[in-house]
Amino acid sequence: MDSPGARSETSTGRPPAPAPDLPLGALAGVPLGLPTSIRPGAAGGTGAPPAERSDAARNRERILTAARRVIERDGVDALTMDVLATEAGVGKGTIFRRFGSSTGVFRALLDETEREFQGRMISGPPPLGPGADPLDRLVAFGRARILVISAQGDLLRKSEAPPESRYSVPARQVTEVHVVSLLRQAGVEGDLPVLAFNLISMLEAILVLPPGAVRGVTSARLADGWEEIVRRLAP
Repeated sequence: MDSPGARSETSTGRPPAPAPDLPLGALAGVPLGLPTSIRPGAAGGTGAPPAERSDAARNRERILTAARRVIERDGVDALTMDVLATEAGVGKGTIFRRFGSSTGVFRALLDETEREFQGRMISGPPPLGPGADPLDRLVAFGRARILVISAQGDLLRKSEAPPESRYSVPARQVTEVHVVSLLRQAGVEGDLPVLAFNLISMLEAILVLPPGAVRGVTSARLADGWEEIVRRLAP
């Protein structure tokens, strides 16, 4: 079995993943599944976002607060740039300069939730964070992710990365490394990168189904099903 820090290149030709014990700062502002190059506030697509002026920060929060009001009142599909500009009392140009597009607004709305999730996954309390049995952590990861998807599925669908970059964004790669690490710690055998890819894809598949698409399949049942599959991996 590979050692945790020395996994060779996979049969798909992908380079070795980075070490799993990444500090939270490595993920700050990079929502799971969202490309860094189109992250709100990113400077040229690389590195940390520049420091934000206080007036710019207030303007940004004003726009996002207005966006939340529109979504809560009328749904995600009602949030157009024209509607948002009217609701926030700003010009469309201000929104375009700050967020680039309506998709940029959707991603910014998800950013806080995603950063909080990443923080709990990497350094929060167990079982999602360190300190619990690795299989318990994997179960907790899936259950927590299903809750996020269930609560914000419409926003996630609107802000999903394009197919050509969906599997190469940094945050998804970190998630893969995290799952591979937990599988390895639990003593699971086999092609762990492929197994991790398949497990994460199961969670992402929930986004493909609109609410109520499968009669009687609730978020709670999906979470229980995730746990059943993970427990079956135990050696």
